[in-house]
Amino acid sequence: MVTTMTNGTGISVCVIGAGTAGLTALKNSLEHQLNVVCYEQGKVLGGTWVYEDLSPNIRDDDEIHSSMYQGLRTNLPKEVMGYLDFPYPQSMQESFVGSQVVLDFLNLYADHYNLKRHIKFQHEVVRVKPRCNNQWEVHVLDHCTDKCFVTVFDRIFICNGHYTKPQYPRIDGMELFQGCKMHSHIYREPQKFKGENVLIIGAGPSGMDLANHISKTANRIFLSHHLKEAPDTDFMGTVTQKPDVKRFTRTGAIFKDGTEEEFSCVIFCTGYQYSFPFLSVDCGIYVTNNHVQPLYKHCINIQHPTMAIIGIPYLVLPTQCFDLQVRFALKYFVNEKELPSTEEMMEELRRDMKERKERGLSERDAHQMGEKQFDYYKELAAVAGHNVKPVIAKIMKDCSKKYIYELETYREYQFTIVDDEYFVKVPSK
Repeated sequence: MVTTMTNGTGISVCVIGAGTAGLTALKNSLEHQLNVVCYEQGKVLGGTWVYEDLSPNIRDDDEIHSSMYQGLRTNLPKEVMGYLDFPYPQSMQESFVGSQVVLDFLNLYADHYNLKRHIKFQHEVVRVKPRCNNQWEVHVLDHCTDKCFVTVFDRIFICNGHYTKPQYPRIDGMELFQGCKMHSHIYREPQKFKGENVLIIGAGPSGMDLANHISKTANRIFLSHHLKEAPDTDFMGTVTQKPDVKRFTRTGAIFKDGTEEEFSCVIFCTGYQYSFPFLSVDCGIYVTNNHVQPLYKHCINIQHPTMAIIGIPYLVLPTQCFDLQVRFALKYFVNEKELPSTEEMMEELRRDMKERKERGLSERDAHQMGEKQFDYYKELAAVAGHNVKPVIAKIMKDCSKKYIYELETYREYQFTIVDDEYFVKVPSK
């Protein structure tokens, strides 16, 4: 049986996922008086912020949704992690908070806007197909009844998160190494590595944080990276920095500077792949070298512009970026704004990729924002009608790269936003 969602507006919306992105898609769709349903395969909202213990029955690391680990603290202050119109409450005093505080905030947001009654928990979207009349056929598996049903929607937000399918590098000899191999996605606590020699590959936020955590229990840590400037932080006493791995051996690795080390475990802190296993081929979305395409402004499906994929850009302010993307897409979804033609949107995509190539970026960097993120927010804001406040940009600048070079100390400060322009930063008590 196929159910068609309708209401007074004549526009129905499907939201896939009830994490940070899905919640703002749900909230903003409701504010536009749309008939919206959110499908969440988990038992609770929060997406990646929901801590999961590892089950001994797990056969593959992409069966685990969450990457949360014990002792995690955010690498951004909560003052820049709220939604555009819903900041963290002042009662949550610390700036750099644990994952449970973030999860509490997301539940507070959902309760404030009465969102939970629109979320179908333990409902997994297994297939999305376009219909000839610009609608979407959504196949849903109800895990409570183990039955599948089909519903038709006019618009769809894909908010399935992008920290579930680990990305592994291709390094010679990986299959020869006899020790433990794991991705940071399934790291949970440092005691597992007590007295061991451990290689960590990658010096992004997770690589640096895990090196810090594990250095407290491990015998030695080897941190392999290609940063231009080697990190020099307080915890580096037991950490030896190495260049990229040239090839693995049975008991360790040879690095590109010719040195060789032995270790019992390697942890890949090498990011994630974009994955949309439920999208049919005729949805028009494909991923090449981690470039999700073709997307207009990194979110609207150019081939079927009644679909938006939220949360693709990285090196951004995640929550505020997602919020802006949703508001941007909704202007077109409710016909307040008219999209450029298909060819115009494709031409803009080509211009964006050309500009990135001129800056020395590869196709794998197609969705990297970094220093350009605030230009991107302005582009979205020109349509969405909301923008990130200047004070948020200033706090972000203050925190830039400190997760690498001041890891032991930068989170021992507390930020207070004074107004839209200014903030105060003081040592935590």
